[in-house]
Amino acid sequence: MLRANRLKRALADGREVLGVMASLPTAASIELIAEAGFDFVVIDTEHVLINPETVEHMLRTAESYQLTPLVRVADADPKTLLRLLDGGAQGIVLPNVEDPATLERAVAACKYAPEGERSLNAGRPGSFGSSSLAEYVVQANREIMVVAMIESRQGVAGIDAICAVSGLDMVLEGAADLSQSLGVTWQTGHPDVIEALEDVQRTASEHRIPYCAFLRHSDAKARWQARGVSTFMLGDERGIAFRALQKALGEARAPVRREASRS
Repeated sequence: MLRANRLKRALADGREVLGVMASLPTAASIELIAEAGFDFVVIDTEHVLINPETVEHMLRTAESYQLTPLVRVADADPKTLLRLLDGGAQGIVLPNVEDPATLERAVAACKYAPEGERSLNAGRPGSFGSSSLAEYVVQANREIMVVAMIESRQGVAGIDAICAVSGLDMVLEGAADLSQSLGVTWQTGHPDVIEALEDVQRTASEHRIPYCAFLRHSDAKARWQARGVSTFMLGDERGIAFRALQKALGEARAPVRREASRS
């Protein structure tokens, strides 16, 4: 059955929430993320080769922990969005949104009539038809999230029109690709990138759309909190695991320091 979207509730209440990208195609990754205490997870199908059955297992695992599962898609193909939502995704993350028309089509694909045109189905989220489907479609429209990633110069330029689209629930920054679009590849802390991100956040705030920032730098959280941001991503679990492994290995290889004894 479709669960209450705990992330959406937290955003409405202005509570701090922390999420992470799941890039390892396995339900065990979701278990680790949930047991660590994260509030939400974004399962990545844009940069990761992953089969639909594995995605469904990952979604099911997130549900068992009351961890809100979103899925980042490769594109806004309505059929792809439909299958992910029918599989139990509680939200869709659209990469590189650059114009309102793309977002409008995605919202329509994610919402049932009269708010959209999502195809009806009595699958997992609808409890296989064991409860009222008429009530389910209303609940689904209330719980499902649509998130737009802003990752290019064009997206930044069009952010006001993008944020004006009805049905947008959150804006997620994409500083890495944005840095490339701005001609400063991988310099996510470059002044031009920071200025663009702040422009996006300011506009989202004006439209009362929650903004989610990645915490890439040590001072990032304090800086975004000062701007009223309370939703954060900590990167992806591969990078976090790699850095933890690297640190553990470095500590194990470090020479043991012994104080010379004197008699």
